[in-house]
Amino acid sequence: MVKEQLEVLRALDVAKTQLYHFTAIVIAGMGFFTDAYDLFCISLVTKLLGRIYYTVPGAEKPGTLPPNVAAAVNGVALVGTLAGQLFFGWLGDRMGRKRVYGLTLLIMVTCSVASGLSLGNQPKAVMATLCFFRFWLGFGIGGDYPLSATIMSEYANKKTRGAFIAAVFAMQGTGILAGGIMAIIVSSIFDKQFPAPAYQVDALASLPPESDYIWRIIVIFGAIPAALTYYWRMKMPETARYTALVEKNAERAAADMSKVLNKEIKAETEMVERMTTDESNSFGLFSMQFLKRHGLPLLGTTSTWFLLDIAFYSQNLFQKDIFTAIGWIPPAKTMSASQEVFKIARAQTLIALCSTVPGYWFTVAFIDIMGRWAIQMMGFFFMTVFMFAIAFPYNYWSKKENRIGFVIMYALTFFFANFGPNSTTFIVPAEIFPARLRSTCHGISAAAGKAGAIIGAFGFLYAAQNQDPKKTDHGYPAGIGVKNSLIVLGVINFIGMLFTFLVPEPNGKSLEELSGENDGDVEGEEYPQEGNNRSVPV
Repeated sequence: MVKEQLEVLRALDVAKTQLYHFTAIVIAGMGFFTDAYDLFCISLVTKLLGRIYYTVPGAEKPGTLPPNVAAAVNGVALVGTLAGQLFFGWLGDRMGRKRVYGLTLLIMVTCSVASGLSLGNQPKAVMATLCFFRFWLGFGIGGDYPLSATIMSEYANKKTRGAFIAAVFAMQGTGILAGGIMAIIVSSIFDKQFPAPAYQVDALASLPPESDYIWRIIVIFGAIPAALTYYWRMKMPETARYTALVEKNAERAAADMSKVLNKEIKAETEMVERMTTDESNSFGLFSMQFLKRHGLPLLGTTSTWFLLDIAFYSQNLFQKDIFTAIGWIPPAKTMSASQEVFKIARAQTLIALCSTVPGYWFTVAFIDIMGRWAIQMMGFFFMTVFMFAIAFPYNYWSKKENRIGFVIMYALTFFFANFGPNSTTFIVPAEIFPARLRSTCHGISAAAGKAGAIIGAFGFLYAAQNQDPKKTDHGYPAGIGVKNSLIVLGVINFIGMLFTFLVPEPNGKSLEELSGENDGDVEGEEYPQEGNNRSVPV
C-alpha cells in the first residue's frame, strides 16, 4: 500500500532551499560553535593552569595538573554533556523542541562565563569551582545535540537534509578553530604587554601574575556568539512534525509552516488524528515493536558514535601531549607561560585549519551525493589506515627531520574523522526514528558517544604515559606509551567500521518514510527501499 503524507510535511520535504533554511542553520549552528569552543578550549589552557596553581618552587620543570585534577578538568564537562543529552533529548519529545531550546542556550552562556570567573586564587578553590561550572556547562551543551539535530532535520527538505544538518554540525569545527585563534591572540597580547623569560632562565619571572587572566578570557569568550542568537531561538516556531505528529495540532502546524514557506497549507485534522492513533505510530521506546523496528539501527547509531568518540576526543583533547612527545612543541621549561599557550594554540589551530574544518565542509558538500553510510564507512577506514601508519613506525616519526610528516598524517586522521563518522553519527539519528521519539533516540546515541569521549579523555591521559616510570609526568603511573595508545585507537576505528553495517541509509527519503509514520498500514519489517539506497532489516 502506498502511504499518504500530510500536506504540511510534504511541503517541507519538497521546498526549495530558502532563507529560513539558512536562518535555522545559523541559529542552531551558533550553539554548536559554543559547544565545541567550550569543550575543546580547555585543552589549550590546562598546561597554563598547571603552571599557575601547581608549580613547586625550585622545581626543574613548571608545574602540571595532578592526574586526578587533569582528569576532572578535561572530563567533567563530558560527564555533564552525557547527562544533558539524555535529559534534554527526553524533554524535547515531551515538551517540544522550541520550549527547551532556549533553556539549553541560557545554561551554556551562564556557565561559560562562570567558568572563567572561577573563585579564589588557591588551587582547590579554583579547580573545584571550574569543574562545578564546567559540569553544568556540559549539561547545557548536551541538550543542544539532540535539539539542534532534530530541529534541523524536521525543518529541512529531503533532497538537501543531510547537508543542512551537517552544516549545523560543521560549526563545531569553526568553534574549535576560533578557540585556537582566540588563544593565539590573547597569549600574544599578554606576551607583548608583560614580557617574561623562559622558565629555565627565571622560574618566578616566567609566570607574571597577569597570566591568570589569559585562561579566563579564553574560556569566557565562547559565550558571546551563543548569547547573540538567543532572541532568534525564541522566535523560531515549533517544528511542524512535532506539532502535527506529537501534539496532534494540525491547525497550528499548517499555520506555522504557511508563514515559514509563504504559501497556503491546508490543515488535515482527520488525517493527523488517524495517523497518531494508529497502533503502529503509538508504541513507546521500551516496547517490543520499537525493538523490532528500530532496535538494530539504534544499536548501530549508539555503538558507532561510542567508538568514534573514544578516538576523536582522545586525539583532540591531548593533541598538545602528542605534539610535545614528538618535539613539535618545545619542552615547557624553555618557554614562559604565555609563550607555551601560544605554541600549543598555534599547533592545534594549524590542525583545525588544514584538516578539521575542511573535513566538516567536505561532508556538507558530498553527503547528499555519496550518502551517509558510504561517508561513515570511508571515514572509519581511513582513520584506521592513518592511525596505524602513525603508530607502527612511531619511532621514525618522532625523529626531528620527520615531524612534519607526522603532523600531516595526524591531520589526515582528523580530516577523515570529520569527512566521516564524526559528522554522520550526528546526522543519522536525527533522521531514522519516529517524531515522538526522535529527540530521545538522538540523545541516547549522543550520550553513548560521550561515554566513549569520557573513556578517551580519562583513559588516554593515563595510557599515553611513558612506559618508563622515571619519564612519566609528575604523579602519573607508567602507561603503555603514545605508540601503543595510537595502535589501540586504530583498532577502535576498525571496530567502528564493522558496526557501521548496522546503520541504515536515509539519503533521499522523507523522515516519515524512514520511520513508517505516513498514513496507511506499515508494510513488512523493513525500512522503505528506494532505488539502490541501502536498507537494513529491523
